Amino acid sequence: MNRLQLLTVSTLAALATARSAHADNVELRIATLAPSGSPWMETLDKANAEVKEKTGNRVGLKYFEGGQQGDEKDFVRKIKLGQLDGAAVTSIGLAMIDESIRVLELPMMFDTAEEVDYVADKMWPYFQKKFEKKGFRLQDRGEVGWIYFLSTAKVQSINDLKGQKLWMWGDDQLVGAMFKKLALNGVPLGVPEVDAALTSGKINACYGSPVAAVALQWYSKVKYMTSMPMSFAIGATVVSLDSLKKISAEDQKTVEDVSKTWSKKLRKVIRKANDDAKSTMTRKGVTVVQTPVAMVDEFTKQSKESWTELAGKIYSKDELDMVIKYRDEYRAKHKK
Repeated sequence: MNRLQLLTVSTLAALATARSAHADNVELRIATLAPSGSPWMETLDKANAEVKEKTGNRVGLKYFEGGQQGDEKDFVRKIKLGQLDGAAVTSIGLAMIDESIRVLELPMMFDTAEEVDYVADKMWPYFQKKFEKKGFRLQDRGEVGWIYFLSTAKVQSINDLKGQKLWMWGDDQLVGAMFKKLALNGVPLGVPEVDAALTSGKINACYGSPVAAVALQWYSKVKYMTSMPMSFAIGATVVSLDSLKKISAEDQKTVEDVSKTWSKKLRKVIRKANDDAKSTMTRKGVTVVQTPVAMVDEFTKQSKESWTELAGKIYSKDELDMVIKYRDEYRAKHKK
């Protein structure tokens, strides 16, 4: 066999090895708290169908919905152990990988969803690089929406809030710090535990977006919702970089492109779903209580103080400055 033949054989062998490194019919195992039939799952299922179609069924997404795999801390732990490939999570799950992303959810930071969009779009590539260094692909941004307080008793002041047995997501360092500052009685629980805790009376208040409250059935256990949103909650799908190695570069790009397209659609879907969920809640007997100006002012004052106090603990001062800079940049461009 001459040298040219040897080179040809070795090249073909290398190509065969490269092809075999990417298994056919890869199914990425993705966990989420989103319940079956919710707007999130309907959108994720459509994205999965498109991924399958565009990759010729070489890649599919197997969703474990409704908290089947536990809470979001469990998702991230299982990804690191190789038991899951990824997860569609809120910022709480994202914070298990890199907590600094919570700077995008500071209480009372934003006035409109458009401000959130502008700031998050500017900062998303920055966070994608941080996640990449930790072994995760941070896909395009998803959404939960404006977060309100929900309770069995009317809340019209900070003192009223202090009187509640208020659910606190046990893994949420940002809200935990805020609750401590306001001296609120937080009861740490995972999301799958909230419904039963509301039913038993272990808690009598919680917080969430309207669409989440309806999808998780929390709204049926409360009577009131504040008109004041506490913050704007985001989310995203993360996938282990090790898991992505099972897929060819071409198919990875397809998954990424489909994810980006459907993430934008999801944000529109969730905004409409939140409006519809508000109507459902009021129709079913939940009263939206107009939050007094004094309570809004006090909550805003305490929140702004917490932004600075948490710099260097959850996120850096530079990251906080970036959020404020981009938010103010948006406001300057859109002065009425």
